[in-house]
Amino acid sequence: MQFTAQQIADLLQGVPEGDANVTVSKLSRIEDGEPGSISFLANPLYTQYLYTTKASVVIINKDLVLTAPVSSTLIRVKSPDIAFAGLLEMYNQVKLNKTGISKLAFIAENAVIGSNIYAGEFSFIGENVKIGNNVKIYPQVYIGDNSIIGDNTTLFAGVKIYSETVIGKDCIIHSGTVIGSDGFRFNPENDNKKVPQIGNVIIEDDVEIGANCAIDRATLGSTILRRGVKFDNLIHIAHNVEVGENTYFAAHGVVAGSTKIGKNCMFSGQVGIVGHLQIADNTIITAQSGISKSINKKGEVYMGSPAFEAAKYRKAFIHFRNLDALVQRIDKIEKQHKQEETKDA
Repeated sequence: MQFTAQQIADLLQGVPEGDANVTVSKLSRIEDGEPGSISFLANPLYTQYLYTTKASVVIINKDLVLTAPVSSTLIRVKSPDIAFAGLLEMYNQVKLNKTGISKLAFIAENAVIGSNIYAGEFSFIGENVKIGNNVKIYPQVYIGDNSIIGDNTTLFAGVKIYSETVIGKDCIIHSGTVIGSDGFRFNPENDNKKVPQIGNVIIEDDVEIGANCAIDRATLGSTILRRGVKFDNLIHIAHNVEVGENTYFAAHGVVAGSTKIGKNCMFSGQVGIVGHLQIADNTIITAQSGISKSINKKGEVYMGSPAFEAAKYRKAFIHFRNLDALVQRIDKIEKQHKQEETKDA
C-alpha cells in the first residue's frame, strides 16, 4: 500500500515540510533509507544521516534546526519515537489483517466461531471450542477440545493449544509455543508412575507469549498468566504456577511448579525459580540468577545463584574477586607462624 507524506502527517498529527505528495510504501532505518521508504530520527547520534539518507520521508522532532539541505520530505512531530511506533503499529495491523477460513482448515461442527476470523491452512479447531471475534489462527495451529479464545487474539503458525485452555482478549502467541502440555510430575513411591494432570491453563487479556514457550497445565486447578504478562522466547512455566499482572520474562526463564509470582516483576534472561515459592510484587531479578527461596519484600533486586539482594551480592563479589590474594596472604602468615614455632622449639 502507498501513502503520501500528507496522509501520514495527518495520521501522526504532524506538519509536512517539502513535497507533501511524495509516496512511500515501506519502512526503513534512516541510515539505510531508499526511495519510496519512510524513516525517523529520534536519537541525536543519527542526525548526520538526515542529510544523506535516500528515504523519501523522514519523521523528525518539530524543534529540530536543520544545518544543511535535506532531500527528503520531513514530517515534524512532537515525539518522533512515539510517532514512528504508532506508524509501525498501523503498518503491522495492515500486514497482519488476514481474514477468511481456508478450505483446508478443520472446524468441529459444534465449535462456536465469532465474526471476521482468519483460519489458515491445516489449522484445527476441536470439539466445543469457542472462538471470539477478529481472532487470527495461522496455518497448522491446533486448538484442543473445550478451549476458549477471546476476541482479537492472534495465534501464529504452529501454536498448539491443549484441551480446556482459556485464552483472553487481545493476546498474541508466537510460533511453536505449546500451552496446556502436562506438568512434570511422577511418583517415586509408586514405581515412578506419572501423576495425571487434569487441570488447565488460563491466560488473561493482553498477554504476549514469544516463540517456542511451554506453559504446562495444572495438576488440579489452573496454571495462570494474569493480564498484561509479556514473555520472550523459550520460557517454561510449570504446573500450577501463577504469574502476576504485567510481569516480564526475558528468554530462557524457567519457573518450577506451584510458585506464585507477583505483579510488575521483571526477570532477565536465564532466570530459574524453584517450586512452591512466593515472589513479591515489583521484584527485579538479573540475568542467570537462581531463586531458591521466597522473596517477600516488594521492589527488591536479586542477583546471583543462589540469588540474594543485589547490594549484598555486589559487596560479596568484591571479596570473591580478591579471594586468591587473601588465600595467598593467609598461606604466607601460616608459613611465617610455623617458622616462628620451629625457632621457639
